[in-house]
Amino acid sequence: MSVLDRLTALFKTPVQREIKPLPATDVPHALGALLVRVALSDKQYAVQEIGQIDRVLAKFQNIGPIDAAKLRAECERLEAFAPNTPDFAHLLCKSVDYADRLGIVKALWQVVYADGALREVEADVMEITQSQLGIKPQDCAAAQADAQNQAAIDNASNLSS
Repeated sequence: MSVLDRLTALFKTPVQREIKPLPATDVPHALGALLVRVALSDKQYAVQEIGQIDRVLAKFQNIGPIDAAKLRAECERLEAFAPNTPDFAHLLCKSVDYADRLGIVKALWQVVYADGALREVEADVMEITQSQLGIKPQDCAAAQADAQNQAAIDNASNLSS
């Protein structure tokens, strides 16, 4: 059974009280699906968000851009079967350590700001996700500020090119 099949089966099963951690091989797919979920939360899936997801997946998995795009495509299909966002984030919380969860939050904020705008629905999804990932509020605020600053730098750089 492939990783995608195992995750899809897991997401179709009702979430029980005790959520077991994901096997390490499933974490990249869960991360990718959560990145896609956040990008889709405002009902717009901008090319900038897609590119940012690919960059995040490439960095987290130490893979090239083509493999990252393939992984993202798998994650886009998987996202449709994923549980609701709080349960999904809680599943990741049980599967990775704090530093990696903080990295996930930073990556999520980068995707949110990739299109240059923070929409209310995205902020709401991020608030829930950060809480379920067990990230400290001060770390959440710092991750958001870093992503917002980087997006401003990237946008200024794109305007001057």
